[in-house]
Amino acid sequence: PDVLLTPVRQDVVHRVHTNMSKNKRQPYAVNSKAGMQQSAISWGTGRAVSRIPRICGGGTHRSGQGAFGNQCRGGRMFNPTKTWRKWTAKTNNNERRVAVCSALAASSVPALLMARGHRIDNITEVPLVISNEIEAMNKTKHAVALLKTIKAYDDVNHVMASRKLRRGKGKMRNRRYVMRKGPLVVYANNNGIEQGFRAIPGVEVACVDRLNLLKLAPGGHLGRLVIWSQAAFEKLDGVFGTNTTKSEIKKTFTLPRPMVSNADIARIINSDEIQTKVRAARAGFAKPSRKRNPLKNLGSMVKLNPFAAQVRRAELASTGKKAAAVKAKATIVKKATVGKLKNAAKFAETLRATPDTPATAFLDSYNKVEETVVRPGKQN
Repeated sequence: PDVLLTPVRQDVVHRVHTNMSKNKRQPYAVNSKAGMQQSAISWGTGRAVSRIPRICGGGTHRSGQGAFGNQCRGGRMFNPTKTWRKWTAKTNNNERRVAVCSALAASSVPALLMARGHRIDNITEVPLVISNEIEAMNKTKHAVALLKTIKAYDDVNHVMASRKLRRGKGKMRNRRYVMRKGPLVVYANNNGIEQGFRAIPGVEVACVDRLNLLKLAPGGHLGRLVIWSQAAFEKLDGVFGTNTTKSEIKKTFTLPRPMVSNADIARIINSDEIQTKVRAARAGFAKPSRKRNPLKNLGSMVKLNPFAAQVRRAELASTGKKAAAVKAKATIVKKATVGKLKNAAKFAETLRATPDTPATAFLDSYNKVEETVVRPGKQN
């Protein structure tokens, strides 16, 4: 059937499943009078306490305590829940149909079935089609024998082994245990098949005329193991239509088609039909040009403003003149500094005692004292 070849749209399935699962919820709310059944009134302002209503009367610890507010002991909750909340969600009819088609297509992919956790190692083929005799099985022992024959009972054993206590308060609300989902048996005519399979853990039955996404993709997860009766499998084209004919039941509905019939794009590109039409590969590699900042890159600025080159030359020339002037000034300062040092050395030499210097004995003693004294600036 063409419906098993439709595109697998995980996003559509997830959205539709989320909306459909809301339609089974039961309204709940707290008592409208809860937390409001006390006699309390605010003390008002000027008493150095908050303006929350307080219990009236006296003679007990309760009097004077805050009431009514969600922050008070025994008070109501914030924004009490109401039964008139919007519990259900509408979904477009065509969107639901596309989701069912995607779930059916995913049920024929062994990899998705194994990813979902089904035990299909020993099953001969997927999708699994059984003769119409399965629709007349009204005994559980016959159904179990059939599942063992087609090697699908491994999945039922997996379901039974997964039974465990539910987390949370659901344990106290008649849903104490949880377990995995097993195979889904799809039939065309109920000749007792529902009675035969309904007692097997994890196994569910469905009619091909009214397939439900909540059963085809439990939890919004694609890839449930589906066991078809021959009549139900042959009826798929009439229910959902084909790529050339429209559905007999679902009016104004056409099967979604994939954008490409072969998703192996590399194989298509490398095929002889494509390679004979395309040109030969060009030698070399043209490096993509990089956009440069004209304020930092002179070449880019010259492309935008040719006069920028002359401006830059003038700047460099003026910069060179300034540098030469600074260098000349530094040379003059250096020469002046050297001359000062030489003059200072000459003056120091004049203070040295020579045989011709008057007061030779005094200068000799002075020079010796000067050499022995350690100056603060020359300490090691």
